[in-house]
Amino acid sequence: MKKLLLLVILIGMTAFHAQGKIREKRSIVRLETTMGNIRIALNDETPVHRDNFLKLVSEGFYDGTLFHRVVKDFVIQAGDPDSKQAPSGKILGEGGPGYMLAPEIDLPFQYHKRGAVAMAREDDANNPDRLSNGSQFYIVWGKKYRPRELAFAWAGLRGGLYGDFETNREMEQEYLTTGGTPGLDGGYTVFGEVIEGLDVVENIQSTATDSHDRPQTDIVILHAVVEQKSKKAGATGKRRYSPGLY
Repeated sequence: MKKLLLLVILIGMTAFHAQGKIREKRSIVRLETTMGNIRIALNDETPVHRDNFLKLVSEGFYDGTLFHRVVKDFVIQAGDPDSKQAPSGKILGEGGPGYMLAPEIDLPFQYHKRGAVAMAREDDANNPDRLSNGSQFYIVWGKKYRPRELAFAWAGLRGGLYGDFETNREMEQEYLTTGGTPGLDGGYTVFGEVIEGLDVVENIQSTATDSHDRPQTDIVILHAVVEQKSKKAGATGKRRYSPGLY
């Protein structure tokens, strides 16, 4: 009986420590918006983008900014400092912190599944190096794909600017069963994912917008909070961005 009790205690302690490791594994940011809270876990595999996002959140950069671009069944976009108290009808999406980030595209491990968080950027014609905007980010909603649609989307990317890139079974199943935006794979840096509040993302992407994809009723990031940092956070130091490129 004592041996059994000891075994139960050991199993419990192991489970507790395992959960602790899971909680400490990644940095977590909470976005408190006028439509609810969204919690985002940041990838340690994209350290430049991770540290930059944590820095901006800690500085209050995102507080008061809008989700200024919303496209149903595609993405919701935020992070333009010019959106703070922007008058109705103002076209947004050109602002930033004054620098851009070198890309950290990590296929097939970080891709545009539903709930993925990635940095926005200028189009390929103006930005062939795929440098990320220093502050603007988007959260993927997307849609479910049929096998033929998915194959077509990836074939188009492989035949274009990005050349060949690796995919795997996990990516395929995610797009077929849950959804996402595979047409963005290889072109943008995915640096995190929504771990809580996907229902809020769904509601935001369904909101009515004007002809420039700006919500008719402002959706504000009231406050962005760093809930925790991974042990690796901050390791990039001053190499987190490329000043002067924006």
